Amino acid sequence: MPSSHKPHPLITGTILLTAAGLLSRVLGFFYRIFLSRTIGAEGLGIYQMIFPVYGIFFSLCAGSIQTAISRFIAAEPEHAKRTLVSGFLLSFSMSLSAALMIRHFSGFLAGSVLMEPRCAPLLSVMAFAIPCTSVHACICGYYYGKEKVSVPAAAQLFEQMIRIFTVFLLASIWIEKKIPITVSLAVFGLVAGEAGSALFVLIFFLLFHEFHGNKNNSANFSDHAAHKPHKFQSTADIPGLLDFLSPMSALLALAVPLMANRLILNLLQSAETIMIPERLTAYGLTRSQAVSTYGTLTGMAMPFVLFPSALVNSLAVVLLPSTARHQSAGNTSGIADGISMSFRYSLYLGIFCIGVFTVFGETLGLQIFKSQDAGSFIQILAWLCPFLYLATSSGSILNGLGRTKLTFFHHLVSLLVRIAFVWFGIPVFGIRSCLWGMLASEVLLALLHILALRRITAFEWNAWILIGKPVFCLLCALWIFRLFPEDFPIPSGFPEFFRTAVRILILSAAYFLLLLFFHRKPQRSAA
Repeated sequence: MPSSHKPHPLITGTILLTAAGLLSRVLGFFYRIFLSRTIGAEGLGIYQMIFPVYGIFFSLCAGSIQTAISRFIAAEPEHAKRTLVSGFLLSFSMSLSAALMIRHFSGFLAGSVLMEPRCAPLLSVMAFAIPCTSVHACICGYYYGKEKVSVPAAAQLFEQMIRIFTVFLLASIWIEKKIPITVSLAVFGLVAGEAGSALFVLIFFLLFHEFHGNKNNSANFSDHAAHKPHKFQSTADIPGLLDFLSPMSALLALAVPLMANRLILNLLQSAETIMIPERLTAYGLTRSQAVSTYGTLTGMAMPFVLFPSALVNSLAVVLLPSTARHQSAGNTSGIADGISMSFRYSLYLGIFCIGVFTVFGETLGLQIFKSQDAGSFIQILAWLCPFLYLATSSGSILNGLGRTKLTFFHHLVSLLVRIAFVWFGIPVFGIRSCLWGMLASEVLLALLHILALRRITAFEWNAWILIGKPVFCLLCALWIFRLFPEDFPIPSGFPEFFRTAVRILILSAAYFLLLLFFHRKPQRSAA
């Protein structure tokens, strides 16, 4: 039976994750509007400042172990149970220690590290989210490794719904009882969302999981290969708990370099986060103005620009185990196909986003957030999109090929470029120097990833298909879009944003229909 009609797992997994991601981002979009109008730009800035601490402990306790679990299960699905249980024991024990540490040192972290004492109570509450992230990450890593993305996709959506419901409920209660609404409202929502998603994946896993392989065999992990997951060796004479603990050394062999890499990167990102308000004060702003500007950038403009990235993020999540599976099987053509497809869709989306955000950025900032600065930031950050999406997908492929040290070096160089723009540029040019640094660093990161992939494996690179065609389609779509009246009538009672949304849909329809019109299927020679 020919397999040409079977759905490609990479495409179906990406579509499923993208659908959940887009719906989650739509909900998060309205959630951000609510937060911006409830706690203000300065409140958003204070809220965003706790995420360096959150990111550091997540990378140590959950993120790296999730990646390791996903890779091992993709390459050796018959040992999924031992891999998952070992990874979970490791991750959860570390996350409990991390939560206690954050709560105990919250005052020091807020005042001496983040340079914002108002973050101390927020960190104490945020600590409860860390153990929940370990449960969520490990079980999702299991499903990613199996290339069954429906559960992680549902969990992502469920997390956002719980977070929003919690914040809306608490806000209504506090307003009714005349309790002042503070930034802690958003942190309670963060913890509730993480707890809800952890409970969701845990219950689903316990009710519906299926393991394949010999339960009486245990894995002997030794001499971890640099670019390929271990082949498990049977040690049936090791009974009981050791049957699940034996893979831990191999998981650590892969996860520890990832932890070290992500820790260094998160520390640098934290330094950048702390520097931005400080350097803005050197530019001449007050502390309150600096935190508000930072909140406008990270809490308003960046989520808008990152909104379409649900497609690329979903593709990146699916690409890692898929690439590891192809590498384990020696299927170089499968790796090359994944690279070509990811580059094509990343550039199609990124080039389209340049058109949307440069044309509508100022309008969106004013209509949604009542902020001209947010609109200006959106227009500048629009040029980030193609390079950001390319870097995301290509970095995931490099990780899937086991080149984690290489991706770490690339990210390190990219971050140092951003920090240089922040440290030297902001006191002279203000927040715009930070935006220029983001663009320069993402361009560099994407180029480094692509050049590395070119050295590792051959893949198709057609400049017309990847760049020329989407640029041509965008220009044609903009010309078609200009034919429609700018002030077409909208139903009474609808907000002005509805008119803008319809105009964006018109531009989107024209662009993607033109892409579809110029689509050319690759010719395959007869066997």
